[in-house]
Amino acid sequence: MRCPEGAAGQCFFQKHASAGISADHLHLVPEDGDKILSLDDLDGLLSLVQAGVLEVHVRGSSIEHLGDADRLVFDLDPGPGTDWKDVVAAARDVRARLAKLKLKTFLKTSGGKGLHVILPIKPTPWDEAKDFCHAIAAIMEQDSPNKYVSTATKSKRHGRIFIDYLRNSREATAVAPYSTRARPGAAVSVPIDWSELGALKSANQFTVKNLPQRLARLRKDPWAGIGRIKQKLPKLK
Repeated sequence: MRCPEGAAGQCFFQKHASAGISADHLHLVPEDGDKILSLDDLDGLLSLVQAGVLEVHVRGSSIEHLGDADRLVFDLDPGPGTDWKDVVAAARDVRARLAKLKLKTFLKTSGGKGLHVILPIKPTPWDEAKDFCHAIAAIMEQDSPNKYVSTATKSKRHGRIFIDYLRNSREATAVAPYSTRARPGAAVSVPIDWSELGALKSANQFTVKNLPQRLARLRKDPWAGIGRIKQKLPKLK
């Protein structure tokens, strides 16, 4: 998300290469007649900063296999009338359901209102991955229709958590770990350990001001080993 005039000015998403961003330290990857941007070092990140980028959003695949997903996101988006404890309970619910399928999950704050439950998998065709996430969201809504909704219809979201599975398609993205958010307070999307969830006060608790202190205190990366996990998605009955 580029905000050339700052967070208070006009912001817009940019997925493809165009004027305004230096490609000297970025990779331009061909896709469907266009070129998407990728980076893998600090110089690339600084190129985005110089172009007024305040948020970095990533796909759930790597450059090596754009046609396959390898990291899925369950975005828990609270509707009006929900409390923070409801979001925490939803995250634990997603984790428990996937654990029953022998799938290991990770967690991060969104830097906004909700939480992201992350599911690393072996490279899987996007349609298959999205169908799996949709099925989990639909089951949760069916089991607890007073708590969850699996459609983006705003009229249905009052007092419920939207289990947003729609980020799990080839064209979709989600905010990257440790990305800043273009919002008041400069919150950051931060990986946390599941054991920290009970003490977490909000999804925007960590900011550019207090995140360095958190990192200095960390004894272990909450997402240690996530890149080595290659889980196969089970068939849901």
